[in-house]
Amino acid sequence: MGGQPQGPAEVGVVTLATEDIPYALTLPGRAVAYEETDIRPRVSGVIEEVAYQPGQPVEAGDLLFRIEDDSYAAAVAAAEATVAGAEASLATAQATVERYRSLEGQAVTRADLETAEAAFSQAQASLASAQAGLTSAELDLSRTEIHSPIAGVPSVPQVSTGELVTANQAEALAVVTRLDPIYVDVTESSARMMRVRDRIDEGSLAPGDAVGFRLVQETGEVLEGQGTLVTPGTSVSTTTGTVDFRIRFDNPDRQVLPGQFLRVEVTLGTSEGIVVPQRATSRAANGDLTAYVVRDGVARQVTLTTTGTHANGWIVTDGVEPGDLLVVDGLSSLRDGAEVTTVPVEIDEQGVVHDLAPEAEPAEGQASSDATPAAGTGGTDQQAAARSATSQE
Repeated sequence: MGGQPQGPAEVGVVTLATEDIPYALTLPGRAVAYEETDIRPRVSGVIEEVAYQPGQPVEAGDLLFRIEDDSYAAAVAAAEATVAGAEASLATAQATVERYRSLEGQAVTRADLETAEAAFSQAQASLASAQAGLTSAELDLSRTEIHSPIAGVPSVPQVSTGELVTANQAEALAVVTRLDPIYVDVTESSARMMRVRDRIDEGSLAPGDAVGFRLVQETGEVLEGQGTLVTPGTSVSTTTGTVDFRIRFDNPDRQVLPGQFLRVEVTLGTSEGIVVPQRATSRAANGDLTAYVVRDGVARQVTLTTTGTHANGWIVTDGVEPGDLLVVDGLSSLRDGAEVTTVPVEIDEQGVVHDLAPEAEPAEGQASSDATPAAGTGGTDQQAAARSATSQE
């Protein structure tokens, strides 16, 4: 007994249309601290206290280290005594000058007055020198307490209590880093920048009101918030042909650390194009990207030319046109030139295919199904086969 002839296969299709597609570039970058400073002693002495917890945020002015100050306090006391002596000498010299001036021409000669005036000037200079010495001693005493010049996170201290440090030594006691906000340095090819400008000039790319920047971690996680360009490129590297940019991002949770490798998605504007769902495409043996469209009831395999991806789809510049019926359901057994019947479907954000045909009672003994998971084509082909079998009963 011969079998019934096979009818046209039933496939789910979507109608292609042009849409405004964000034009974005993905650039590699490295995180750079917003502010970072090495902490070094400005006076010599023995570390008396490490006054912070490594990794805990500090504010500008917070105490980090304390150096023993006994000798510096003594120096201040000595300088104060020197100032007091200089003030007394100045007062004596001033009184002598005033007395000699009142007696000039009587018991005091002109030479005596000039000598007294010179002594007074010397006393003034001695007081100024003593006051400068006191200021220097007080400054050294104040420097026995080392404070953070910026708000940030201090590193593990490189010294401990009891160690001797020297003024302006090469090795830093610690490093304080401000992590919020944070900079990301990226580079871009000057040639690609020129191509973008050409597209804007020819009208195929509409620039937005502002360039958008998004930060993507090594794991693929997109961090919240938009970046701000703070240092535009001003020159092209003669060795690499690239331009350097610096972008600032908020980093309140300290998720990004200096030196970390990141990617920055730069949205430059929008362009009109056709987006073909990736699930509707496959690779030919030669590597070409292909898909099926239905024209005059016949499935035709087309080769696609793409410029990138958007929302789980390929941005296609050649191979399909607006209004084409793209096959997204029932692909596994489909061949070029096969006769097909089409059923309008849609693909939701989760990649699930939904039938757009009017709801109808399922045939007797046939289970109804209106959704196909995007995880594979097996379910979609079974759905198409069920439709085909029903149409032949």
